[in-house]
Amino acid sequence: MKVAFATQDLKRVDAHFGWAKNIAIYEVSQEGYRFLEAIQFEGELKEDGDEDKLAPKLEAICDCAILYVAAIGGSGAARVIAKGIHPIKVQQPEPIVELLDKLQRVLQGTPPPWLRKVLAREGKGRERTFEDFEEVEHG
Repeated sequence: MKVAFATQDLKRVDAHFGWAKNIAIYEVSQEGYRFLEAIQFEGELKEDGDEDKLAPKLEAICDCAILYVAAIGGSGAARVIAKGIHPIKVQQPEPIVELLDKLQRVLQGTPPPWLRKVLAREGKGRERTFEDFEEVEHG
């Protein structure tokens, strides 16, 4: 699955979605992850109530399953969710590599229900049913 990160420096999730200078996109699976691309955004990136500035960012992440951000406004979050992308807010700037490692470990274990839905929608890996997860969870 593809995962997007709102970042100013391409190393950490340290940006508000609307103000991010960059969106780094990675492919993540149980086996590992790989960098796909960094999309840069020019111009004035500030809090100004201009919702149209989100359109290029929404287009850039349209095929991603998850978006990590330092912050995101209510309208932006609603638009991200409407595209079927799960936004995740980090409490403080975190290295992208550490977030990728954590996500990979979750994928190797028993993912939470929201992530199971994402994985089912992505159709990656072996076909797993809800019953597969129930057996793992309940022994």
